[in-house]
Amino acid sequence: MLSPGLLKDLRAVVGPENLLADPAGLLCYAYDSTPTTSLPDAVVLPGNAQAVAAVMRLAGEAGVPVVPRGAGTNLSGGSVPLQGGLVVCSTRFNRIREISAENLTAVVEPGVVTANLQAAVEKLGLFYPPDPSSLSVSTIGGNVAESAGGPRGFKYGTTKDYALGLEVVLAGGAVVRTGGRTVKNVSGYDLTHLFVGSEGTLGVITEAVLRLIPLPEKKQTLLAAFTQLDRAAEAVSAIVAARIIPATLEIMDKVTIERIEEFRPSGLPLDADAILLIEVDGSEAEVDHQAARLEQILKAGGVERLRVARDRAESDELWAARRTAYAAIAHTRPTAITEDATVPRDKIPALVRRLQELAAKYDVEMAIVGHAGDGNLHPVVMTDQRDPQEMDRAVKFFAEVFQVTLELGGTLTGEHGIGLLKAPYLEWQFGREGVEVMRSIKAALDPKGLLNPGKVFQRPVARPV
Repeated sequence: MLSPGLLKDLRAVVGPENLLADPAGLLCYAYDSTPTTSLPDAVVLPGNAQAVAAVMRLAGEAGVPVVPRGAGTNLSGGSVPLQGGLVVCSTRFNRIREISAENLTAVVEPGVVTANLQAAVEKLGLFYPPDPSSLSVSTIGGNVAESAGGPRGFKYGTTKDYALGLEVVLAGGAVVRTGGRTVKNVSGYDLTHLFVGSEGTLGVITEAVLRLIPLPEKKQTLLAAFTQLDRAAEAVSAIVAARIIPATLEIMDKVTIERIEEFRPSGLPLDADAILLIEVDGSEAEVDHQAARLEQILKAGGVERLRVARDRAESDELWAARRTAYAAIAHTRPTAITEDATVPRDKIPALVRRLQELAAKYDVEMAIVGHAGDGNLHPVVMTDQRDPQEMDRAVKFFAEVFQVTLELGGTLTGEHGIGLLKAPYLEWQFGREGVEVMRSIKAALDPKGLLNPGKVFQRPVARPV
């Protein structure tokens, strides 16, 4: 519980309408897209950096935990207030301050919805590539905090590749600026990319300077259907080996296809064991060349059917289907848990095979969908958190998935973040010494441990035998 005096002071900073302390209103801030829930003691919705700084000073003086939050779409438990305390939500702080066509930059507040930024810059012939599947609701502040990716990560990279500078409020209320509007900047430590992906454990992001690029002249979407999942996975490796770099290269297995068609009929081939959804972009000549080369590679790889979108509307329909995949899968069972196992791209076929073996071993219902072009697969387990036995099998399944991913030279997370769910496994990847380096940075910037406590760093668990 927060003291009446602290609540009064917070109300004075953000305004009575922007402080929530009633339990009914707090429920919306108790969860993200994972099975974890925990009520905060209060929520503030500040409208500028000065208000955030004042809130952080008050929380620091009172020793109250603070959990930064955007739209709450993250998939690792990162924005769940495990220890109660105060949620600082940035959704009201949502202006695009500047779009510079001359400098190819945008300056935005953290509550700007990703899709809104993309639409605004595309009107000027510019392009902001990072595209998490939740882009229609997720916010830039959350994207930066998680270093969010998406389908276009194969060609264009993730949020960290577009963050040029940040304004961040530290624990205690100090405001710092990192980076700037220049493409080259090696002055001092790279603090910008220290905060990108820090998951709200080091500071609260209040502004981002983002790099833009020219909007591609043309796009072409292809759907390749395979009768065997293994062949689709092998085709991904063949495309990468041929040095073809599509904007996106997505994979969906039969379970995913069926769930999407049940949830949102989109014309996906129900007789396919797997599909690849591919988009190439660039100049007209470049797109035509890449599409023709892809057709050759896919046919050599045993594609059953190849469909080329006839126009932008058909392409948009296919991508809308892909973006509903998680919702469609989650709709079938009370609980859906998705991870983001990421391996070197040539290890995608091996990872697909191991995922199937582990699903059989632990008797879990699994779907596979993901950004195969950049080695990032999302195994989704459909279960019921009310059933302890089912959940135990799911936990053991994912622990072994993490082990296999690391054995294949991969990483625990490619875009979802460590958060709560993967925190016990961080030492598996970095060793005790590596994790201690991270802890020392955390202690230097947040000596009281008030920023998003319980996330990223937890007691390690034993590896599967």
